[in-house]
Amino acid sequence: MAAKAGDNPESLMTLATVFCLRNLKKTMCYQGFRNKLCLRSDIFLPSEICDKLVNTYMELVHTDSDFEPKENFFLLFSDPRSTRLTRVQLREDFVHDRDLEAIRKQDLIELHLTYCNSLSSRSLKTLTCFRETLVSLCLFGCSHIFYRKGGAPLACNEDTDDEEEESPASRQALETDFNFQGFNRLRLLNLGGLPDEVDAETLLKPLKSLTSLDLSNVQLLGTAFLIQWKDRLASLVLYNVDLSEELVNTVVELVNLRHLDISRESRRNSKFKMTRKILTAIVQRLVNLVSLDISGHIMLDNCTVPHFEEAMGRPSIEPCKSSIYPFQELKRPLQFLGLCDTTLCNVTHIPAYKVTGSKNEDQVLNAIEAYTEFRPELAHRAINQLFDIARIQHCSQLLRALQLVIAALKCHKYDKSIQVTGSAALFYLTNTEYRSDQSVRLRREVIQVVLNGMEQYQEVTVQRNCCLTLCNFSIPEELEFQYSRVNQLLLKILEPARQDESIQRIAVHLCNALVCQVDNHHKEAVGKMGFVKTMLNLIQKKLHDRMCDQVMEFSWSALWNITDETPDNCQMFLNCRGMSLFLECLQEFPDKQELHRNMLGLLGNVAEVKALRPQLLTPQFITVFTNLLDSKADGIEVSYNACGVLSHIMFDGPEVWLVEEPQRDTVMEKMWDAIQSWDVTSRRNINYRSFEPILRLLPQGIAPVSQHWATWALYNLVSVYPSKYCPLLIKEGGISLLEKVLELESSHPETKDMARKVMEQCDNFKEDPMETNNGQEANYGQRG
Repeated sequence: MAAKAGDNPESLMTLATVFCLRNLKKTMCYQGFRNKLCLRSDIFLPSEICDKLVNTYMELVHTDSDFEPKENFFLLFSDPRSTRLTRVQLREDFVHDRDLEAIRKQDLIELHLTYCNSLSSRSLKTLTCFRETLVSLCLFGCSHIFYRKGGAPLACNEDTDDEEEESPASRQALETDFNFQGFNRLRLLNLGGLPDEVDAETLLKPLKSLTSLDLSNVQLLGTAFLIQWKDRLASLVLYNVDLSEELVNTVVELVNLRHLDISRESRRNSKFKMTRKILTAIVQRLVNLVSLDISGHIMLDNCTVPHFEEAMGRPSIEPCKSSIYPFQELKRPLQFLGLCDTTLCNVTHIPAYKVTGSKNEDQVLNAIEAYTEFRPELAHRAINQLFDIARIQHCSQLLRALQLVIAALKCHKYDKSIQVTGSAALFYLTNTEYRSDQSVRLRREVIQVVLNGMEQYQEVTVQRNCCLTLCNFSIPEELEFQYSRVNQLLLKILEPARQDESIQRIAVHLCNALVCQVDNHHKEAVGKMGFVKTMLNLIQKKLHDRMCDQVMEFSWSALWNITDETPDNCQMFLNCRGMSLFLECLQEFPDKQELHRNMLGLLGNVAEVKALRPQLLTPQFITVFTNLLDSKADGIEVSYNACGVLSHIMFDGPEVWLVEEPQRDTVMEKMWDAIQSWDVTSRRNINYRSFEPILRLLPQGIAPVSQHWATWALYNLVSVYPSKYCPLLIKEGGISLLEKVLELESSHPETKDMARKVMEQCDNFKEDPMETNNGQEANYGQRG
């Protein structure tokens, strides 16, 4: 059998790392003084393991809501004699000054800090502790790191109290004492988002050996300082840096450049025009170039070959056939060419192996891949284009598309625009058309990022997209690994008194599906989350609005499912005025058959609980149940369920019947009449997981009508759905109980006759276990 998309298992290293991080006290650590987490004295870990532990820890903190961050986690790596760190990647506001200070004795080679806005200039001081070993440093989006928190700057080995740690960095207190003096081994530096108040030229002056520099979104006062790396610089990123003739002239002097990025976010805010002359100069002067990004620039028409002059044949990457004049002078095709938000991405012949743009699926996926980490604004635009492809056309690179969208959603958990477009794209990428190609692991990843989005954003669009995406999964089976979490999130969505109608409808549908066909311990756990009360609140609101819609019907259906064989949930229903709402709904919506069926199915579950039956034994309720015996709503379902409720009440005997009107014998006569009127071949809108509540009514003489109802129910089910219900009845010992019915003198002849037919049906099934109902099956929506 062919492997499905995304079916590769996690490596043993990854699995072991995650296990250790989730069980630190059981594996690597012990609880020391004041509950402080300490590394065991017999633990010695090399850099390969330590790097993996720290980087995976950050990923879990960032993307897994079930993972609890550990206080002073980084102190576990404070002593290089027992732990060695060399390559560390930290992101977002989870990282504080004290965390970097904890690892200041390590000989770091790579340190990547991305969007770490909790860091202040104290961390700049800590950086100096790594100056002799650091080769690669990223401070992208760490704008606060150049500002002090309150008091005077600290040396890298000074302590501070927690109060100062939590105080925000003041944008006025600029750190002026820091520079890169002594960082002699530093080769790769990313200062994207450097504050305007910081002079890049002064800051960078001590660095003589840079080979890669990223100055995205940096305001440059001058450009001549770049010449100092003329013979060394291989990569230069000037994304969203205002281009000028002076800057272009400087850039083309950097003759060893292999990667040049002079792209912009959008053409709309660009005054600079990319001419054929400029592009030609870049190609002619930078002969080592293998990667170029000119996205977001206004291109003059003279850059492209007129359509009628283009080379014939299929799209080619050969420079000589290029539809873009300047690129005809390339010695070989570029490895990468960024053309997003330019007219050039639409031409026929582009001399590059990987192109970003909006012309086709390949360009769009390349854009998501290239821009997700540092340019969410561009990734958002590309994911939106992928959404259109998946919705209107067909996504031919499904695995890659899903993995890229999942990565973007994980990376930018706090970016609303990414969450909106990403969740919308996932809805179309996980629908029925693509489902058969996706592995269990890949679909679980989708579920996790969807739940992350629901958790982070209460905004209507994100919530709707996420709920709709969950509807693409088999429920509850595919959601069971996150069962508690998904229920909590859905109940949270349904809490507000006035919620968006479409979200409310989808969320209630999901809640109903989640409690259908699951084990009782799941139902009990969800009941304790407030499920019953939430559904009843929705019903109360709909009653107030005098509206019986899908939300109303789904809410009663969900209550029917969650009370199935769960006495605690039945008790909650009664405690939360459930019976009052039942009566109000009957009165307000007398003709709503689906509603009546769901409500009576729920009350059947309540009636199965002996301790709760006395609360149903009131003149008002008995009269209502008795009247519903004559109902023709939804075939026999309402009448059948009303009779089921009364059957359980009758089973408790005449001594508990303290109701003067209606009299017990009168009700039993009506029950007999109702059962006689039902067609035993009726197809059912019901699903039994167990016959136990029915079987307990068989071997007794207290209420022959209850026994008859139970026998009729079994005969109907094993006749119409033999392949499902004959094995269930045999498994649960129903045959021996039916034999007792035949032995009891109190059993009515008609009941005995029906019991024999049930036994014969099961015998015939054992002899010939073929489906006898023309392949049709029951609607397994609810369990009565």
